[in-house]
Amino acid sequence: MQTDPTTSTSPPRPLPAGAGLDLVLDELAYGVAVATPAGALLHANQAARAELARHRALWVQQGNLQVHSPADGRALHDALAKAAQGRRSLLTLLAPEGARLTLAAVPVGRAPEGAGAVGLLFARPAVCETLMLCFFARSHALTPTEETVLGILCQGDSAPQAARRLNVAVSTVRSHVRSLCAKTRTCSVRELVSRVAMLPPVAPTLLSEPTLH
Repeated sequence: MQTDPTTSTSPPRPLPAGAGLDLVLDELAYGVAVATPAGALLHANQAARAELARHRALWVQQGNLQVHSPADGRALHDALAKAAQGRRSLLTLLAPEGARLTLAAVPVGRAPEGAGAVGLLFARPAVCETLMLCFFARSHALTPTEETVLGILCQGDSAPQAARRLNVAVSTVRSHVRSLCAKTRTCSVRELVSRVAMLPPVAPTLLSEPTLH
């Protein structure tokens, strides 16, 4: 007897270990890492490795996560400890030049309390990644100028601010906005930016592998 797959209550079949999930994680535009409660790095996807290799607010030294200040060290330690106990938390680390890195620390797996691995989810670097903006522009037949205007709007700039950045009249930018809304079938800049912000976070391919120490 055949059953309707849409009404089946059978749970999904679990994927075998190492079934390419690490490769899928490398396609994400934001960092995902796994660490021990003590701060030893176990795994990092491509975006996380790129961020750690910059040595800004968080990096790796001899296999362990490092931060700049004692306050950030305590915050990271507390977040890792909470996650190991099954609790989630959010923390923001600072770099000397003022850059910020926000992370969510989440429990991974069902190990005994205090012994589980910790997942670190890095904040997205931008509302929309360049690659996905390019895909979106191509799928809606946007011109290069319209794509540029959309990218500026997605950074939070207004039409007058976009006009100053492009050294054109505000009326020119608003003309591009009207064309953008018509081609994408949106009613406002807010709706358009919201659609772009919800695109899948696919990462661009790195030319070289980041080096961690």
